[in-house]
Amino acid sequence: MKVTVVPAQVTTVEDRIVGSLGFSQLVLIVSPVFLAAGLFVILPPFMGSAVYKFVIMCVLAFLCCVLAIRIKGKILAAWLIVILRYNLRPKYYLFNKNVTTLREDYPIRHADEKDELPTVANRRSAHPRLSIPETAKVLATIENPASKIRFEAGKKGNLHVRFTEIEE
Repeated sequence: MKVTVVPAQVTTVEDRIVGSLGFSQLVLIVSPVFLAAGLFVILPPFMGSAVYKFVIMCVLAFLCCVLAIRIKGKILAAWLIVILRYNLRPKYYLFNKNVTTLREDYPIRHADEKDELPTVANRRSAHPRLSIPETAKVLATIENPASKIRFEAGKKGNLHVRFTEIEE
């Protein structure tokens, strides 16, 4: 069997369907017909004519015909996609070789260590519960605008709640 190499220029040429129009141009030119039919059915008055429907249909047809224009071998819709992808890309690319995305984490074990893992109950510390009068007093202090409650995050991830002292 004889194998030949096909140049890249031959495979990238868009087939012409009607005259000098390609498939993507024909789709852009014909799509307003179907979109206009959908708008005609969906928008009120249903299955009836209205001026705003015809304005929307004409604007839609004009936009699709403009996007089907070919410049330098590419249609305007393709140029628009290229420009939008360029403008919507991230501004900065940060390269870091030390990412841990696909690395597996193997813990180091020694032979003399036990296989027991600390339970969740051992790690948590029980916080004392407030009595009902103390809870009511705290809620009243929080709701009082004169107390000026502030929540501040610490450097180690802890949360500090600060009140201003209210004299009664």
